[in-house]
Amino acid sequence: MDRIKSFTIDHDVLVPGFYISRVDGDIITYDLRTRKPNAGDYMSNANMHSVEHMFATYVRNSSIGEHVVYFGPMGCQTGFYLVVQKETPQKVFEITKEVLQQIVDHEGPVFGASAIECGHYENLDLKIAQDECTTYLDVLNKQTNMEFKYPTKED
Repeated sequence: MDRIKSFTIDHDVLVPGFYISRVDGDIITYDLRTRKPNAGDYMSNANMHSVEHMFATYVRNSSIGEHVVYFGPMGCQTGFYLVVQKETPQKVFEITKEVLQQIVDHEGPVFGASAIECGHYENLDLKIAQDECTTYLDVLNKQTNMEFKYPTKED
């Protein structure tokens, strides 16, 4: 059986950052890695859920919104996948930083925080989302890997 792409990445050398996970024609899957894998520091369910609601709403209302296919958390609790069609990686990187800043600056309730809109709306917390996005935005503002390739042991 073929291994899926994400299982071929050396998680021992992976650090927080913005990476191209896979390219399928004009659709690119981005790895928004917020935590170092297997380091004991994982996002809580409330953390992932809150960022998901905020990021998905803001990115779908951004200048690339019509090309966003999917945004959601990784099961390993160390980041998110963002799937975008017909946009350059540099544009998606810049929009990602803009969206993170919008979340940090957001005032008011978490988007979709009602029983009608969400199946577990009590598990949303804006402060948790803002703290996660502040930390991750700091990582992206320092990122120098503008080819968005995964690190290797040789790096």
